[in-house]
Amino acid sequence: MDRREMLTAAAGIAVAAMSAQASAQEHEHHHHTGHPFQGVIEATAHCLMAGQACRQHCIELLGQGDKEMAACLATVTDMLATCQALQQLASQKSKHVGKMAKVALDVCKQCEDECRKHEKKHETCRACAEACAACAKECQKLAA
Repeated sequence: MDRREMLTAAAGIAVAAMSAQASAQEHEHHHHTGHPFQGVIEATAHCLMAGQACRQHCIELLGQGDKEMAACLATVTDMLATCQALQQLASQKSKHVGKMAKVALDVCKQCEDECRKHEKKHETCRACAEACAACAKECQKLAA
């Protein structure tokens, strides 16, 4: 394992740990607030954290000449924009959550599919794919 792989693995572990802690805090908070969209808010938060790490990883690899990461960068960039919008709408209990969840469902599935192509080689892609799969599952519950 070279230095870059070790740093990537460490970053993936850090993202997972932060996500687990944030999820536990949000879960505890949910018991007190009873927010109707808490599941999708948590799922999008996890997706955004994993996606930001994946996006940065793609940029670094593209900078080193790894052109096969271009499609991954494109799908993760779409996912980040979509999940951010969905999270904002869900947080404010917007009447448009169902419609946005339908879009996010498709975008998260596309991102997951692309990241799965690289998950054996890149931990950040695996973490992003898993976060997208979980987010898609939450979106499916709300999709209009």
